[in-house]
Amino acid sequence: MTAAALLAATGFTLVALFQVALAAGAPWGRAAWGGGHSRLPARLRVASAFSALVLTIAALIVLERARVVDAWLPAASARWATWGVTVAMAVSAIGNLASPSRWERSLMAPVASLLAVLSLIVAVG
Repeated sequence: MTAAALLAATGFTLVALFQVALAAGAPWGRAAWGGGHSRLPARLRVASAFSALVLTIAALIVLERARVVDAWLPAASARWATWGVTVAMAVSAIGNLASPSRWERSLMAPVASLLAVLSLIVAVG
């Protein structure tokens, strides 16, 4: 379970950094938010910044559940929160598969799927 948590946290952190880059104006918008913009407009930059925050919290949740860190959640809350992260990543994978963006379908959907599986391993662990 520890290895899965570390891999998941690394994945969440990398995707969070991608979202931070989008929020800062990086020209990678074709891989996010439906792929309609090379550089995201202001409202989607805000959404990317918020997404980065949520992904960072997800990383902390799986680390907390695996007892890699003892940051802020009681054990029962970490258990339930990890299940929430698992479901959110599964829904994200489905959304990315349905996206008109080739990048979201071919890159982000597998990443979200992998994060869902890793989070599931941590959740049941």
